[in-house]
Amino acid sequence: MARLLPLAIPITLVGAFILLGNEPSIQRPDGREVAISQIDTTTTRLMEAAHVTGAGIAIFHQSRIVYLKTYGTRDVERRLPLTPNSVMTAASLSKSAFATMVMRLVQEGAIDLDKPIHEYLPKPLPDYPKYADLQGDDRYKRLTLRILLSHTSGFPNWRAFEEDRKLKIHFEPRTRYAYSGEGIDLAQLIVETVTGRSVASLIDEKLYRLLHMTRSSMVWESRFEDDFANGYDEYGGSLGPERRSAPDAACPPSIPTRWTRWLI
Repeated sequence: MARLLPLAIPITLVGAFILLGNEPSIQRPDGREVAISQIDTTTTRLMEAAHVTGAGIAIFHQSRIVYLKTYGTRDVERRLPLTPNSVMTAASLSKSAFATMVMRLVQEGAIDLDKPIHEYLPKPLPDYPKYADLQGDDRYKRLTLRILLSHTSGFPNWRAFEEDRKLKIHFEPRTRYAYSGEGIDLAQLIVETVTGRSVASLIDEKLYRLLHMTRSSMVWESRFEDDFANGYDEYGGSLGPERRSAPDAACPPSIPTRWTRWLI
């Protein structure tokens, strides 16, 4: 059983806001219409079935939000409603934010997707304590940012899931897909080494600020204390917010329900 129940789920749909008889509705890309009441009913039913504390829905049409609504609570004990500004743990959505930022660096010519990553490092990768397990396996020299970002590195998702808890390359890089948080974390090391900056600062400058994501961050900030969504365990016990002090490109940043803005 998972340690955490979903505390809030951001959902993005695409459609146009119109009227279905006298009732507001959304027109889907296939031309069919869905009444707003149907969206509400379906969302509520699914939340109850999955024991989801809160959910936020944003529906887009031609790069504009035509429907935005939050459901449920951000704090069950205090009965506080989830709002469009509620900061929540976004888990692996951080990978997409990170990859977008990396592509901006590529556009600026600051980094090359296809240059072997070991050429960016001042010392061999296995000389870094976190990657000492790769000593003797020269396949790490074939890794590039493109390979890491496309989850074709050969790394496991996390070394903690390995029987011996050691990092391994399970197949020849770029020969097949295997989702890997380890690969994204290594990409973070490369980006921070090349730029000399924290990923938190880079994403804030090259993504969040540009898209006016004023309540988004890779680390916890005191300004989030006024409106955040708690996490809950499998027994419904509150875990509070995840106040991360260090950025991790492969794991949760703090981001509000209106996270969908950065998709525009």
